[in-house]
Amino acid sequence: MAKKVLIVYAHESPASFNAAAKDAAVAALTAQGCTVEVSDLYAMKFKAAATTEDITGGVKDAENVCYAKEIKLASEEGRLAHDIKKEQEKLKEADLVIFQFPMYWSSVPAIMKGWMDRVLGFAYAQEKRYSEGIFKDKKAMLSFTTDCPESVYSDTGINGDINVTLWPLQNGILNYCGFQVFAPQIFWDPATGSPESRSSMLEGWRTRLQNLCGEAPVYFAPLDYFDKEKGFLLKPEVKEKYASEECGLTVGIHMGKPLPANSQTKAGICGPRNTSVTNVI
Repeated sequence: MAKKVLIVYAHESPASFNAAAKDAAVAALTAQGCTVEVSDLYAMKFKAAATTEDITGGVKDAENVCYAKEIKLASEEGRLAHDIKKEQEKLKEADLVIFQFPMYWSSVPAIMKGWMDRVLGFAYAQEKRYSEGIFKDKKAMLSFTTDCPESVYSDTGINGDINVTLWPLQNGILNYCGFQVFAPQIFWDPATGSPESRSSMLEGWRTRLQNLCGEAPVYFAPLDYFDKEKGFLLKPEVKEKYASEECGLTVGIHMGKPLPANSQTKAGICGPRNTSVTNVI
């Protein structure tokens, strides 16, 4: 099991189901001998907006500010705001990062997106990303609640396939930074469920946490599948390898084919050829 765990938590109410899920994770992981730290973003009054105030001593190009470039340079020079430095230290120490939140507008709450924008800024690099990202030896996962049943986020539901919804978060942020991404823990519509159903959800979460780091991560195409000299398109030999497959490689890299089912919500799925998959939701 991961020795050090960081839970980035975004909910105002200590009486919420998210709070209960966070507390369950802290208790279960601590019982396994893990050191668990919680960044309670609302309690911390964490600043969500990524601005030049995040950089001490001023920016290098005040007339044409590029936050990504300025924050990376400030990180290298030790000129980041104190709250960012503190969170980055927690992140560097962690073996596993769990993001606990209620889904807002099919994404994370603004305060958590602000944490990602500001704290992960130093990990945004063209030369070290995806399978070669700076956090390639760390693990991360999303744990969240919805305000609707699972059917609403199905491939025939009105909100669309949850796997498509998760792609920008799990691939565009976590995988980009190099994290090995565990399948998400999704608590479907706990607010309208019975006390018994909510208790069952939490018990399932505790049970999963006992063997979490033994799970395979969600599959993402490795960086070496893409040709740097040709705009990071799939290499011809990779396209040829998967040409006969019925489904695409991943949700985003689908090659004009049907999406591989459940590839963002189950471990290790890469198109139809992978049949030994465990449902970990």
